[in-house]
Amino acid sequence: MKYTKLGNTDLNISRICMGCMGFGDPNNGMHTWTLNEEESREIIKYGLDNGINFFDTAIGYQNGTSEQYLGRAIQDYANREDVVIATKFLPRTEEEIKNNVSAQEHISKSINKSLENLGEAYIDLYIYHMWDYNTPLYDILDGLNNVVEEGKARYIGISNCFAWQLAKANALAEKEGFSKFVSVQGHYNLIFREEEREMIPYCKSEGIGLTPYSSLASGRLSKKPDESSKRLKEDFYANKKYESTEEQDAVIINRVIELSENYGVSMSEISLAWLQTKVDAPIMGPTKLHHVETGFKSTELNLSSDDIKYLEEPYKAHDLVGVMADNKAKANDSEKVWVRK
Repeated sequence: MKYTKLGNTDLNISRICMGCMGFGDPNNGMHTWTLNEEESREIIKYGLDNGINFFDTAIGYQNGTSEQYLGRAIQDYANREDVVIATKFLPRTEEEIKNNVSAQEHISKSINKSLENLGEAYIDLYIYHMWDYNTPLYDILDGLNNVVEEGKARYIGISNCFAWQLAKANALAEKEGFSKFVSVQGHYNLIFREEEREMIPYCKSEGIGLTPYSSLASGRLSKKPDESSKRLKEDFYANKKYESTEEQDAVIINRVIELSENYGVSMSEISLAWLQTKVDAPIMGPTKLHHVETGFKSTELNLSSDDIKYLEEPYKAHDLVGVMADNKAKANDSEKVWVRK
């Protein structure tokens, strides 16, 4: 396994991050394809045994059971100081807004619950899961700064945002003396490269770490067109994200297949090796042991500049999908600039 520093931080992370959305009680959340605790622990241990030290989960994954499974596995199989744990919090609920629960109170409550789920005293990277248009940005940053000052989080990151939102947030944080966002977790892979327009150049210039999700496009970059998986069959959201671009995506997927055959490796290794030339650590969500093996093998695969050009050449611009499409719609509808005077 290869390692790197996350952006400008002192967090030493494996070049593959194990995403934990596939772990959690399948009867306690929005997904039916997740793994139970015994299966999850086996995969987490296999990852640890093969050098993966960076794990990403969220309080919203299967109602906190993903955090619980990860926390218990880390306690049993690793030294806490040897691993980097990232988790995420959601915006305030409508009920909290109605009851005048502040962002600061919400963040404090959320991180305390995540720490309880994980069975840990601190989180290495606490991530703002999605932009909250119903809450002043100052209050979000103040709440996050509080958890850093309290020692409950070492650093803060952000997910599912636009470059202008990140720039605005870090400018305000600098002005107020708050902790700044040190990493971004966005939707980025070989068949969805919209992050290259503004986000990636901005982060590179500012030393902000990049840990993209959907690194294998929900399995599309790891399977031939006639192959499927439990997740592809049952995850409506995963299918919705790519259904309008199947034809143009197929050209790139076929090139991934071609290169995988030329190199004698899996499609996943090709896709992840390409992504590792662009970011700090792609997030890969394994649900089988061989998925983990693919992850650490990909860090040893060096694609040539011609291979990279060959994979990238057919790409065409995509419309935003999923959370970011919702984010754009909310941004267009919002006329408020949430900066406290």
